Amino acid sequence: MTNSRRTPPPLDRRALEDLALRYVARFATTRGKLAEYLARKVRERGWDGPVAADPAAIADRMAELGYIDDRAFAEARARSLARRGYGAGRVGQALKVARIAGEDIAELVEQSGEQALESALAFARRRRIGPFASAPADERGRQRHMAAMLRAGHSFALARQIVAAAPGDIPEA
Repeated sequence: MTNSRRTPPPLDRRALEDLALRYVARFATTRGKLAEYLARKVRERGWDGPVAADPAAIADRMAELGYIDDRAFAEARARSLARRGYGAGRVGQALKVARIAGEDIAELVEQSGEQALESALAFARRRRIGPFASAPADERGRQRHMAAMLRAGHSFALARQIVAAAPGDIPEA
């Protein structure tokens, strides 16, 4: 039995730019993620251009044209995570994975830190931890709640404050 799938031809500069345009049209992305995607496509399909492939240059061109805005992507991602109850640590991790520049990460993590209590309370409300629990948790439950808060990127002190709160007793800043 023969393989009925046709092998796509190797990429050239025009085909790589077309891939980039289709990608940024479909997904909110960053320069780093787009360059990574394009490099993977070159590895998978091969290259047939007169000069070596430069996925980073194409990603930079997409940013110059305004199709990609790393700063806007990072701000939106940080706000989204904070609304869902994730702390500054988790926000920083997500921005690193998205290949955001270090100085932008530091600034956005600092902003997330300023909203730490609001984010922690949103997380606790969603997971029914501490003041949002129906009944006080036993020791094992408190440990599980602490672990969940820490995995969500909240500081130890803030997680302890939320977990230790009695049901209905919402901590204030």
